[in-house]
Amino acid sequence: MPHVRLETLIPRASAADCFALSLSVDAHAASMSRSGERAVAGVTAGEMRLGDTVTWLARHFGVRFRMTSAITAYDAPHRFVDEQVAGPFARWQHEHLFTAVDGGTLMVDVAEFSSPLGVVGRIVDRLVLERYLTHLLRRRNEWLAARLGQSPPSGPESPRAANRRRGTVAP
Repeated sequence: MPHVRLETLIPRASAADCFALSLSVDAHAASMSRSGERAVAGVTAGEMRLGDTVTWLARHFGVRFRMTSAITAYDAPHRFVDEQVAGPFARWQHEHLFTAVDGGTLMVDVAEFSSPLGVVGRIVDRLVLERYLTHLLRRRNEWLAARLGQSPPSGPESPRAANRRRGTVAP
């Protein structure tokens, strides 16, 4: 099964802030604005939790896609997993890992996927989707790093503090 593994160092950000921002539906939509991703069902704003689902509409390769994913594992602030429950893939599982390191947080994405359509799908996975999905994840992580670098991670505008202010995270 094809997969993408991407490591991103987020300087000056805590694992807790990286974890929270990575679970934010609003941050995901903003980081994927080029493909017009928007949440249309399930959790449509704020931070997701274990068992939550979100349905996304997006345009990739000029084609409109609808995908519903669920948070199937949740160990704050170290790891969570989102998996497709309905959508274009035969299988989609995305593991997010967060490790505190000197000067910041190491974020690791491991996405395993497979397309439908048997042999044709496997060819598309290898020739097109591995590169495309790596690019999408890299762009998203660059957005997260830039966003987290805008204010001190433990300051009043950290992602967790902002979510608390909006009432989407328990204090």
